Amino acid sequence: MTNQFDLTDDQREIQELARRFTADRITPHAAEWDEKHIFPRDTIKAAAELGFAAIYVSEESGGIALGRLEAALIMEAMSYGCPSTSAFISIHNMAAWMIDRFGSQGVKDKYLPDLVTMDRLASYCLTEPGSGSDAAALKTRAVRDGDDWIVTGSKQFISGAGENEVYVTMVRTGEDGPKGISCLVIEKDMPGVSFGANEKKLGWHSQPTRQVIFDGVRVPAANMVGGEGEGFRIAMMGLDGGRLNIGACSLGGAQRCLDEAIAYTRDRKQFGKAIADFQNTQFMLADMATELEAARALLYMAAAKVTANAPDKTKFAAMAKRLATDTGSSVVDRALQLHGGYGYLQDYPIERFWRDLRVHSILEGTNQVMRMIVGRELTRQ
Repeated sequence: MTNQFDLTDDQREIQELARRFTADRITPHAAEWDEKHIFPRDTIKAAAELGFAAIYVSEESGGIALGRLEAALIMEAMSYGCPSTSAFISIHNMAAWMIDRFGSQGVKDKYLPDLVTMDRLASYCLTEPGSGSDAAALKTRAVRDGDDWIVTGSKQFISGAGENEVYVTMVRTGEDGPKGISCLVIEKDMPGVSFGANEKKLGWHSQPTRQVIFDGVRVPAANMVGGEGEGFRIAMMGLDGGRLNIGACSLGGAQRCLDEAIAYTRDRKQFGKAIADFQNTQFMLADMATELEAARALLYMAAAKVTANAPDKTKFAAMAKRLATDTGSSVVDRALQLHGGYGYLQDYPIERFWRDLRVHSILEGTNQVMRMIVGRELTRQ
């Protein structure tokens, strides 16, 4: 930012580039992707041509080396068309960044060229059937055998599972708790890797979600990202950025629904005049716009802190994620109400955004966990 309250010219150019891409390649097709559960791999790959597959991967590794605010601007713009697709691209970026930031040169050379171009797609594997919010209790185990790790266990709710080729996976290599967790890059075609059925979800229909199952998978020791026992720290650092991106996806989706509500209430007439002329409608729209701008300002500030590696970056990322996702869902819900019965129909985009944004207060750490993080930071002596 040029000052505390504005974007730089470069940031505005990035934002506009993402908006044009969304208008051309995402918005016209998003309803069909949702209705028919289409995974738009070609569109996602086209985003990579703009650098959107490696937003904060270093230039040495082929990325565009932008900050977390620029990433948030991109995610916000793309979610204006489809939050599900934007969130998927965010997850790929998180996995690529982990490899670039913590991987050895060998791991970088092996995976990043194809991830930067999205010739291969990446998933982030932390959650398990028995450990969601309590991520440090994960049980997927890796046992050393010569030059390999033998991995056994399963991961739950994995975006891109079955479609993606690369899985950045948190595994237990040592003692119970966070210090016994390490990070391995596992490939789809390694013997012993399989996938559960595609989950039947409320929203996020443009991306597959499955369980990933590891049955004695032999993974080269060279595929470890970071040192042994560093996986949990890496996972949490990745989540700072992931929380910002998912918050940005809520902002973009909510902005779309606010714009749709404004247009609809101008056109829709009841009792002899446009709904937009009623004071009640104007008050609702005013509150929606005000709350959205407040959430956006906090998220942008948190993004700047994460980029700068500020000491309070995790607290602010949690605050911003909580506020942006709760606000986004609230704004979309009111936009649906302003559409009346039509808002409940698939002929209008509101109900799709209502469904897609609902999960944002759950993933990347539930909003209850976000409150725990903030509260712990506030009361720490």
